[in-house]
Amino acid sequence: MADTPITNTANMHQYEAWNGYEGRHWAEHQARYDALNNGVNEPLLAAAALRATDTVLDIGCGNGSVTRLAARRARQAVGIDLSAPMLERARATAEAEGLPNVTHVQGDAQVHAFEPASFDAAVSRYGVMFFADPVAAFRNIAGALRPGDGRLAFVCPQSFDRQDQARVFAAVSQHAPLPDLTAASETGPASFADPSRVRAVLSAAGFEGIEVAPLEAEQKWGRDPSDASEFLFGWGPMRHWLRDAPEEAVERAREAATEAFGMYATEEGVRLRMSCWLVTATHA
Repeated sequence: MADTPITNTANMHQYEAWNGYEGRHWAEHQARYDALNNGVNEPLLAAAALRATDTVLDIGCGNGSVTRLAARRARQAVGIDLSAPMLERARATAEAEGLPNVTHVQGDAQVHAFEPASFDAAVSRYGVMFFADPVAAFRNIAGALRPGDGRLAFVCPQSFDRQDQARVFAAVSQHAPLPDLTAASETGPASFADPSRVRAVLSAAGFEGIEVAPLEAEQKWGRDPSDASEFLFGWGPMRHWLRDAPEEAVERAREAATEAFGMYATEEGVRLRMSCWLVTATHA
């Protein structure tokens, strides 16, 4: 079933990105992105303490890996995301895996009209950092959780300078301009890098018992350094940042990235460390 364009979104920029090239790239390279992110799946779901009777919300579900894992542990799992291409992929995979207790919804979790108190738990793998208004978004999510024992668990990145990936980006930036990904921001990948901001946002949104714990996971970037570099330079943000750079500069940057990825090459592929926060809370 194809999604129709949504009009109820608080972040049109993100909607356009995830329904354009970026969303298509993630959908077309589902296995590659899961290889980057699957390392946090088990800690995330363990932290959510899912029960067989639970109904679970997966925020920013993307291609649906976490949604499907949650469905295997709970009564029902619902994935919500802005991206029609990724939701199409998620639905097809859930059907292929024979999971009738999975539902996918195209929507913006900040403003989506969830049925009040309809979920026992909400989880997210890197899907909560892009809200236009994080307090409003988490307040809306809190309203969808059962009061008193509704559980929230999500994973978000620590500061970019703590990531192995930063060394690859530093090599690229010697030849082509990249933004400062360590800079504080209200929305974006680094928006919850500061645990004090995480606690402030969730507290203001009506959550309590907030815990922010460090979590490290392995990311597999490719078969070898050249494969990893090719994948990186096909990633939407990298294409955007380098769109005006001279072709010869981009080629030198690609070669530098390949060399940097070589530091992380193993017999099992190119493997980098990802430093994250594992956040848990309950709906007051």
